[in-house]
Amino acid sequence: MSAFDSLHPAIQHHIVNTLAWRTLRPLQEEAIEPILTGSSALLIAPTAGGKTEAALFPLLSRLLGESWEPISILYVCPIKALLNNLEHRLRRYAQWTGRRVGIWHGDVGPGDRNRILKDPPDILLATPESLEVMLVSRRTDQASLFANIQAVVVDEIHAFAGDDRGWHLLAVLDRINRLAEKDLQRIGLSATVGNPETLLGWLKAGGVSPGVVVAPGGGASMQSDVAVDYVGTLRNAAIVVSRLHRGEKRLIFCDSRSQVESLAGELRSHGVQTFVSHSSLAVDERRRAEAAFVEARNCVIVATSTLELGIDVGDLDRVIQIDAPSTVAAFLQRLGRTGRRSGSRRNCLFLATSHEAFIRTLGLLELWSTGYVEPVTPPRKPFPVLAQQVMALCLQEGGVGRHTWHDWLRGVFQAARLTRTESEQLVEHMLDQGYLFQDQGILSIGSAGEEQFGKRHYLPLFSVFDTPPLFTVYHGRTELGAVHQLTFQIKREETISLSLAGRFWRVKHLDWKRRRAFVEPSTEPGRSRWLSAGQPWSYELSQAVLKVLAGSVPAVSLSRRAKDERDAVLSEYAWAETGKTTLVWDENGASWWTFGGGVLNSAIAARLARTRGKLGYDNFAVHIKGQRRIEPNVAGIRELIDEADDLVPPVTDEVREDYKFGECVPEALLESMIGLRFFCVETWDRIRRRDLHLVRNH
Repeated sequence: MSAFDSLHPAIQHHIVNTLAWRTLRPLQEEAIEPILTGSSALLIAPTAGGKTEAALFPLLSRLLGESWEPISILYVCPIKALLNNLEHRLRRYAQWTGRRVGIWHGDVGPGDRNRILKDPPDILLATPESLEVMLVSRRTDQASLFANIQAVVVDEIHAFAGDDRGWHLLAVLDRINRLAEKDLQRIGLSATVGNPETLLGWLKAGGVSPGVVVAPGGGASMQSDVAVDYVGTLRNAAIVVSRLHRGEKRLIFCDSRSQVESLAGELRSHGVQTFVSHSSLAVDERRRAEAAFVEARNCVIVATSTLELGIDVGDLDRVIQIDAPSTVAAFLQRLGRTGRRSGSRRNCLFLATSHEAFIRTLGLLELWSTGYVEPVTPPRKPFPVLAQQVMALCLQEGGVGRHTWHDWLRGVFQAARLTRTESEQLVEHMLDQGYLFQDQGILSIGSAGEEQFGKRHYLPLFSVFDTPPLFTVYHGRTELGAVHQLTFQIKREETISLSLAGRFWRVKHLDWKRRRAFVEPSTEPGRSRWLSAGQPWSYELSQAVLKVLAGSVPAVSLSRRAKDERDAVLSEYAWAETGKTTLVWDENGASWWTFGGGVLNSAIAARLARTRGKLGYDNFAVHIKGQRRIEPNVAGIRELIDEADDLVPPVTDEVREDYKFGECVPEALLESMIGLRFFCVETWDRIRRRDLHLVRNH
């Protein structure tokens, strides 16, 4: 008997007759048995690999066969746009069985929320923050609402697990687990990751059900057409796009919202039908753009990673990447948007807009060609999330026992290797600072907690990240999106123009109190601002750049311009050699080219600065300015190599401020957490063992 025959007859009927599928994909076939038997699972396949169906078909079979009651399945996504995109598909599948789907996130109105509370659906789509709202709301009977939960699907799990939002998700699931009084079946969906077993263990931490990774071979290794062109500027990139691949549907990825808006404006000036998608656009504006793109043919949509995470924008002909993402995993996600039609191949064209971007692009493709994919590593010791969770539990339960609140978060404590001693230190500090109040062993929100997090019914408590100071932009009554307030901080006598939704706007009025900007269409180019720090490159990716500079050629197509630029790069970095570090110097200073990655180089710069003054750094080198003689620099570096057994980047005020609930954590615990998260002893050990090569730059 095939695995398909194990599905409920109603599901089998609709797969064959409604969807007209002749066969299931390998992932969908292999996922049936473990999910039907109640195992937790991590399902891995490239974008558009059928992961949603692989999870839902056997879960719907269980729902019918075991007569599950609402709410029985949670479907969790990292972004609202993905939930909106999935709702129609999941609703269709649920209707096969006479069951219902509901959706809850920040854009869902109070009427729809009330209907969910009064008449819960069988499947609920939500973000972790929305589940947090449901758990702490006084209008919700949490025990009743979550009593029937049997399984949870976490889509794009790799987008959660790599930062503290993943710990927040795990904590929320722990609390629902306890309310449901059962070990929930947990199913994660992911593109290719470098450590699937570790990721599965993290997802099911605290549970007792078995777990399995389902990752049929062949998906990630599909043949792909990858090409690189060197264009020099974003304006030139727009010219290339306007002239190449006319008549095709093209998805262009940029790694900043500002770059998206700038490129969209340039493309429209060349007569290209252009749509825009990024997280700062209003929901209706983004939906209109994505819907129009699906229906059009000869067009372009320019996007950030919002369209990387599985959102369906129809059948694409081509993916174009401006410069390079900071991980191989992100590139694989984007590459996977193409090649869906029978007989077509996955493809991606890189357009490098600068000398540095060209080098980074070749380094990324060098690492990709080796088959490497980054492991997803949950950050160590999530003390700020723990502080947020104890306050959330106080709201949820109307007070929680000082010595029993840990029982709600067993999975988090297990996966993060947190100790009762550490949690007691955290609570003691929160009591001392007034974030918590204790009465007869019961914890509740203290005066400082109410003052700082109690605004708008404790809305600041629901997310583990701060929202930057944004202005909402309106054209008449239509909301266009949001931009950072720095967009408007220019000389008063100047006309303020901005770019949003791929169009230019002139600011008519600013309401600073309500943080609103009212605009009208303009032909004058404008620029919007958002603050987003770039991701530091890893040691592995930086070393791949070194291999390229030393002469390695990734197995991709290079345009004539790209070949010329590569020749220029090899000439400029003729000193580059794998297995060594190089100190390049002239009369203005020196640069120590470690190719150790951004985190390690920041730690090296901080340590050398104790004797060499202020230093700069990037992913590839540490820069020492103003020292004409090379001998002191060599001596300082050799001393560091000989004496420093480990290196940790400095814990600055800016680093502390990155953690929203950091002030709730004792200084000693916060510093130890940051030190563990940025500890780079392994990469430092590799670098310090290499010969130091000296090169005079003439």
